[in-house]
Amino acid sequence: MTKAELINKIASSTGSSKAEASRTLDITLDSIKAALKKGQKVTLVGFGTFSVTKRKARKGRNPKTGQAINIPAGKTPKFSAGQALKDAVKK
Repeated sequence: MTKAELINKIASSTGSSKAEASRTLDITLDSIKAALKKGQKVTLVGFGTFSVTKRKARKGRNPKTGQAINIPAGKTPKFSAGQALKDAVKK
């Protein structure tokens, strides 16, 4: 499902316009991004939890040349599915 398809689904389910559904989805996603940027967790009960994990600096290898490279430490977003989502996918 693409973002446009999701917007169409939201609009048809709520009886709102596509523009309203698009703004609502954008605000939701922006709010999640802002919370993650601050290092906060976002928990949607029954769906899952978005969080940020820290990755240590490590050594890697350039696959093209085989040369060893240093990969700096960083942060990466993580999503853990909730039990209700896991159960819905299994069925």
